[in-house]
Amino acid sequence: MIAPLSQALGTTVWGLTGEGWAFAGTAAAVALGGIGSAIGISAVGRVATGVLSEHPDRFGSLLVLTALPGTQGFYGFVIGFLILGFFHLLTPGTVIDPKIGFQIFAASLPVGLAGLFSAIFQGKVCAAGAMLIAKQPGEVGKAITLSVFVETYAVLGFIASVLLLIGIPRP
Repeated sequence: MIAPLSQALGTTVWGLTGEGWAFAGTAAAVALGGIGSAIGISAVGRVATGVLSEHPDRFGSLLVLTALPGTQGFYGFVIGFLILGFFHLLTPGTVIDPKIGFQIFAASLPVGLAGLFSAIFQGKVCAAGAMLIAKQPGEVGKAITLSVFVETYAVLGFIASVLLLIGIPRP
């Protein structure tokens, strides 16, 4: 039976030390954003490659659309880097209270989950934009604009994670 967080015993919360939770948060932010970006880039990249087979002159426009879902991976990486730096996780001997570690983990979830899902869906919107560019090359701005709407939610997840991390006491 799992004890409630408020009743955690000893030096762990649900079996992890504070440093363990903090490292898990770092991993979640980086991995989830990266996975979403890889899936999103793959979705648009497949379509862009098909368009390029018939219209190699549209590479620049398609490159921008292909790169857009990759930004979520960067947001997750930045949050992971902030966690490591704010809480001195790479400094030998750093000890973090398990409840603080769990807060760090929870603070990583907005950027990780928003990055995972928004990158996948942004990739789909960018893939549709690549099809638009195949037929109407002058409509690049519209394709990019529509895909940026999905990006908004990744940015909100990033901001939420930053604000949550700022509110956690540091060692």
